[in-house]
Amino acid sequence: MKTALDTVYVATYDTLADWETGHATAYLARAGYPIRTVAPSREAVTTLAGIRVVPDLVLDEVTVDGAALLILPGADLWDTGDELAPYARLARAFLDAGVPVAGICGATAGLAREGLLDDRDHTSNVSFYLEATGYAGAGRYVETDAVTDGDLVTAGGTEPVAFAREIFARLGVYEGEVLDAWYRLFHDSDASAFPILDAAERAAAGGER
Repeated sequence: MKTALDTVYVATYDTLADWETGHATAYLARAGYPIRTVAPSREAVTTLAGIRVVPDLVLDEVTVDGAALLILPGADLWDTGDELAPYARLARAFLDAGVPVAGICGATAGLAREGLLDDRDHTSNVSFYLEATGYAGAGRYVETDAVTDGDLVTAGGTEPVAFAREIFARLGVYEGEVLDAWYRLFHDSDASAFPILDAAERAAAGGER
């Protein structure tokens, strides 16, 4: 498991899909991971909801040193040009260095164009969405909510909870019964899962994690 000193970088750009990363980033922060937003420039970006986000860093300032994870949210810009292609190249650098990358919705198309899905199991919104990129990985597409293959996590845009679950599992934030309880609580509204998650968080707060 990565230490709490390692940084989670969240790619942040205009038309970012607000709902796709909230579960993951909130609970990563609660687990002690610093969260830093990364944008193309110092200018504020505007999400699909119209929320303005002032980035912590610009893209060129991000390195794999001291990094725990790179999260790539979906955005309309993934499908309207090459503006976000540098983020896919950054994802390649992270994966080459053995640092996990998590892409959801439109970001999976960017990863496909970069060739990062050709040899890894993956998923997305629908299979033909990725096929339209002309990538060579269609045979590795998995019809499921979210997929982890080594250091790469992928998910469709309607599955932010499954996306977060895979991230937590990959980083060791939650495991086993606790990971299952977190998913059942937030995906299925299963109230019986709450005591398990609450007990784990109390133990973590007491230094027993």
